Amino acid sequence: MSAPASLTVSRGHPQRWLILGVICLAQLTVLLDNTVLNVAIPSLTRELGAATSDIQWMINAYSLVQSGLLLTAGSAADRYGRKKLLMAGLALFGIGSLVAGLATTSGQLIAARAGMGVGGALLITTTLAVVVQIFDDSERVKAIGLWSTVNSLGFAVGPLLGGVMLDHFWWGAIFLINIPVAVIGLVAVLALVPESKNPQGDRPDLLGALLSTIGMTSVVYAIISGPDHGWTSSTTLVSAAIGVVVLAGFAVWELRTPHPMLDMHFFRNQRFTGAVAGAILVAFGMAGSLFLLTQHLQFVLGYGPLEAGLRTAPFALTIVALNLTGISAKLLPRVGTPLTIAIGMTCLAVGLAAIAVLGRHGYGGMLAGLVVMGAGVAFAMPAMANAVMSAIPPEKAGVGAGINGTLAEFGQGLGVAVLGAVLNSRFAALVPVAAASLPAALAQAGSKEQRARITDAFASGLETSQLAGAVAVLLGGLLAAVLLRRAERVPGP
Repeated sequence: MSAPASLTVSRGHPQRWLILGVICLAQLTVLLDNTVLNVAIPSLTRELGAATSDIQWMINAYSLVQSGLLLTAGSAADRYGRKKLLMAGLALFGIGSLVAGLATTSGQLIAARAGMGVGGALLITTTLAVVVQIFDDSERVKAIGLWSTVNSLGFAVGPLLGGVMLDHFWWGAIFLINIPVAVIGLVAVLALVPESKNPQGDRPDLLGALLSTIGMTSVVYAIISGPDHGWTSSTTLVSAAIGVVVLAGFAVWELRTPHPMLDMHFFRNQRFTGAVAGAILVAFGMAGSLFLLTQHLQFVLGYGPLEAGLRTAPFALTIVALNLTGISAKLLPRVGTPLTIAIGMTCLAVGLAAIAVLGRHGYGGMLAGLVVMGAGVAFAMPAMANAVMSAIPPEKAGVGAGINGTLAEFGQGLGVAVLGAVLNSRFAALVPVAAASLPAALAQAGSKEQRARITDAFASGLETSQLAGAVAVLLGGLLAAVLLRRAERVPGP
């Protein structure tokens, strides 16, 4: 039986690489906004009179709205058309950036960031869904590898770009720079990207969309607020409880409704569950390690923010080099998905352990760990995304992209939260004064020797948390590989 007309574009679109370039540019803009605002905090505090709570909401409004809407955005793209929703995402992101750049109050900026989060959710899901549609099986892994490279670049380039912009322009420029990118993207998408959607035209699952949005937003908020409010605070516990209960209700509803937004039977597929487990752990290791790394470079080794950002560049550059040269894409067809993921996750774990053991007294030992970590992400992340997407029917590509994005958001938040908690616990056990952070502890130090003991305690906490992350990533990677290997031995459903 021939493929539906709306899906025939997946057979190697003639302008697929040009389209991929446009998609990656749009994707990079979204990801930069996850990190670029951090460097503008002093300017926002000074020029907008923003309080600490305002700053937190400026940062969190974007990630909360984006993560909460990923599944809904993916489902809408499948139903109404991925090209239409990609254009809508670019338009919303551009308008939100304009409002953010011209904001004169904290409330205006928070609202604009929330609007940008809606556009970001649409862009993250539709870009990956379009990649799956326009590339055939022979090129899809390489294309997803390049798409994944942009995710890593967003982590590394955001603080650097923000620092350069703020050195030459006022804080609003970090948002206004998005507008020409959005306009170019809109024109290019309109001219180049083919439309594709689910030919079955399932009815919209409105209750499922509402439940998934509330549930994911609550869980992500609990993860974000935990370090500030405390993991046992009422704010964190109530938010987490609401998220868990609502997501449980979402799962029950999706099993009962005839047109589910997310078919829960996907989780019976060992290929899918293996990829899900691995995707969370890759994001966990990458985000958690970079969170610890920036503190390691600044608090222990004494580098400034820009110097620290530059010294994390080998991590991103390794990922870019391996994906642009196609080395990571060539590994997958040669050794298979399970072994590729096992190799990648092992490299990520070894790199984390190397940074913990070798990087305590200087950058030289840390450099080797960063390169090995970059190689691990370059191997594992595209293989993982390809495994998630290939375990889902092509007509559900938007939902698959939403799942992939949700896993990344959840893993990143979990990585920062868990490894940060390990660091704080170890530091509190070793430090000779009662304080919640290294700067606070140093401020209470009564002598040079005591300051040295406090710094050593923090370095020891970093080492423990990095090693804990390495163990979690290694075990998670091996589990994912085993599940994927078993799935390959079982006849397809």
